[in-house]
Amino acid sequence: MHFTIQREALLKPLQLVAGVVERRQTLPVLSNVLLVVQGQQLSLTGTDLEVELVGRVQLEEPAEPGEITVPARKLMDICKSLPNDALIDIKVDEQKLLVKAGRSRFTLSTLPANDFPTVEEGPGSLTCTLEQSRLRRLIERTSFAMAQQDVRYYLNGMLLEVSTGTLRAVATDGHRLAMCSMSADIGQADRHQVIVPRKGILELARLLTEPDGTVSIVLGQHHIRATTGEFTFTSKLVDGKFPDYERVLPKGGDKLVLGDRQALREAFSRTAILSNEKYRGIRLQLAAGQLKIQANNPEQEEAEEEISVDYNGGSLEIGFNVSYLLDVLGVMTTEQVRLILSDSNSSALLQEAGNDDSSYVVMPMRL
Repeated sequence: MHFTIQREALLKPLQLVAGVVERRQTLPVLSNVLLVVQGQQLSLTGTDLEVELVGRVQLEEPAEPGEITVPARKLMDICKSLPNDALIDIKVDEQKLLVKAGRSRFTLSTLPANDFPTVEEGPGSLTCTLEQSRLRRLIERTSFAMAQQDVRYYLNGMLLEVSTGTLRAVATDGHRLAMCSMSADIGQADRHQVIVPRKGILELARLLTEPDGTVSIVLGQHHIRATTGEFTFTSKLVDGKFPDYERVLPKGGDKLVLGDRQALREAFSRTAILSNEKYRGIRLQLAAGQLKIQANNPEQEEAEEEISVDYNGGSLEIGFNVSYLLDVLGVMTTEQVRLILSDSNSSALLQEAGNDDSSYVVMPMRL
């Protein structure tokens, strides 16, 4: 194997592929990236057995074909440290990888390509093509609500639900829920649900960098595969039953509050400074036309904000984790938001004013 490549052309796919590779591995080959040269194409593959990412680069010069695996992070660090306009010459010599650029020389250890595991792919049962920008928006609007290391392992990921003409993403950690839907050209009659693990979702979002580009999604029994022009991403699915999110959505809330998103966000941020660092609780007091936000902490410090809102129902006092409210306001984009409440023990429903494609549920806190 022998090829030359511009530093920039190699660094971008290498950084994304190395992102999948775990630093601490039980199998040494899993901390490596697989390099394959065929014709004038170089492909780079990284995997942690759950998620696999293949990046493809067109080479400008004819190359000598071959395949080998090398330490992902070291190769990436070498590329990063070279000058921007460097031309990198890479070849395999006696089971070592020789990397040359200008006056720099590096020799890296390798492992045979045959040792490199591939994520098995079953038959795909459903295929659709989406705009990258819209899929990215779907992920960004919901991924913050995924659980991180919950024993209910099916919460450490995102539910993707496909039905006729609609793709919906739902994430919850048991205290809050985020849901976003988009129209998509899918001719699937019955509902099809898969749970994509947290790492898979975050890696997929990193790939969607071309707003005008498209991404092709294939859903199988045990895998999801996404292909863009330069990358093919495969992730195992989480085997489990996601909670029935429709039962979680609050129904029949009679207290409708309309407020300025940015003003609310700033008021919550200021009040949060003096909330209890562990529980992050704040108290909302609603009265006609105004919302009072209060926080206090064990050091007997207090914060209070008053903000004008469009509300003409009865008075209500309710507590929330302020971080959850800030997360929701942070991904919304409209000027006005609506908050639907029923009583101090029921979850709140937050939505953008005049836009129903996203819904957020936050459970109350007892203060």
